[in-house]
Amino acid sequence: MMGSIASHPKLRGHLLGVLLGAVLPLSLAPWSWWPIGLIAVAGLVVLLKGLRSVDCFWRTFWFGLGMFGVGVSWVFISIHDHGNASVPLALFLTSLFVILLAVLFALPFLLYGTGLNRTAGTMVLAFPSIWVLGEWTRSWLFSGFPWMYLGYSHIDTWLAGWAPITGVLGISWICALSGTVIGIAAITRASYVLGNAALLAAVGWVSGWYLQSAEWTATAGDPLHIGIMQPALPVAAKWDSTQLAAILEQNRLMTRELLGNDLVIWPESAVPTLEERVKPFLAAMAKRALDTNTALLTGIPTRNTTTRQYHNSVMALGTASGIYHKQHLVPFGEYVPFERWLGGTMAFLNLPMSVFSPGPALQQPIRANDVRIGTAICYEIVFPDLVATTANRSNLLLTVSNDSWFGRSIGPKQHFQMARMRAAENRKPLIRATNDGITALINHHGKVVATTPPFIRSTLTGQLTPYRGQTPFGRWGSNPVLLCSLIMLLAAFWKSRANWRKPQRQEQ
Repeated sequence: MMGSIASHPKLRGHLLGVLLGAVLPLSLAPWSWWPIGLIAVAGLVVLLKGLRSVDCFWRTFWFGLGMFGVGVSWVFISIHDHGNASVPLALFLTSLFVILLAVLFALPFLLYGTGLNRTAGTMVLAFPSIWVLGEWTRSWLFSGFPWMYLGYSHIDTWLAGWAPITGVLGISWICALSGTVIGIAAITRASYVLGNAALLAAVGWVSGWYLQSAEWTATAGDPLHIGIMQPALPVAAKWDSTQLAAILEQNRLMTRELLGNDLVIWPESAVPTLEERVKPFLAAMAKRALDTNTALLTGIPTRNTTTRQYHNSVMALGTASGIYHKQHLVPFGEYVPFERWLGGTMAFLNLPMSVFSPGPALQQPIRANDVRIGTAICYEIVFPDLVATTANRSNLLLTVSNDSWFGRSIGPKQHFQMARMRAAENRKPLIRATNDGITALINHHGKVVATTPPFIRSTLTGQLTPYRGQTPFGRWGSNPVLLCSLIMLLAAFWKSRANWRKPQRQEQ
């Protein structure tokens, strides 16, 4: 068997691609062994050297299978444990999802095989740019799945200093460049190009260290005393209508010890029924919050009586005002794409509240006295530019979630890591309230101030200082990184064509 593999270089390359892709998630949460990400990228650079476009596609496809097969394996739990799908069906759907992501990952590398992978000069320009443009494409195509970005592995390294300038995509570019330099060093003696590329990567790292101390935003008031409720309710019990009265009573009792804080936060769908059905309970909680000078925010499903649309919302009570409706919904979780054509074929998922409609694109921040709170519900926090738009008008970021859908997998830890990056990008502190973890307070540098253990019923209290102002990333979003990547890719094409014409001119 081993001899057969050794005699087929293409097969051996694909197997190495799968292995390198499978270890890349070790650079991300929960392991955060960031050097492994650079090594995996370097290995892919070596494997793609000199390949034609179709071969580049298949090599990166196998790399993507390994990367997403390990990195998003938690999707199986969502489909099987909570979607009530059988094991074979859940395996099939998870595999289909991983294959789709691997294809999306590999498609941009068709360009790499057009001659951009032959010389060190074009590889340095093209590989990091294609990597980043591919990550960006995954953020919007088919509603978007911006997971497994290479830059997230550096929320706790020097490169985090670039977050408020370039966002996570800029950090991904520096990581991909660093991996490219390592890969080139293993396969070429182009000392001039290699030296310049290594110098550029080193400047990126050292500049990141220096930029960590830069203050792009300023304080906007005194520290806020914050209390968060983590109810740790099982998904099945949460949406059982016979349990509603007990759930509301639990919320009331857990909140009693938190009243008196400036802000008290309940997680996503902490009230697991429509707002119109529990008006007396909400009115009573609003009165208790007002009596104790507390702003109370809760996740709750709502219905617009005019449009008859349902929304996944965060509602303000007590001294707070406003409401936020989730804009970016989860396909097949909060709505069913092409439901008109699919009919009942997706009924096996049987997911609660899967008929939501997206909220409007421009919504006013929730206000708690003089503090403006930018809100992102669950999945929305992984979209950098969406959060930046909200953060620009806010002093404090809030994300509420129900990561019970991920179970005890790596999913909640990856989700938490991405939330931390949003705080670092916008230099605004962030509150994260979840049903069963990871509940936390995060400062404006993306550092964890306080957290509570997952999977237990508990409360968390602490302080965060509101901030005002915009970071460069908040102002421009990912556009500068995308534009620079496109320019570098075009320069790589120009350089590749020039290198190709030289031998022809010499022959003439």
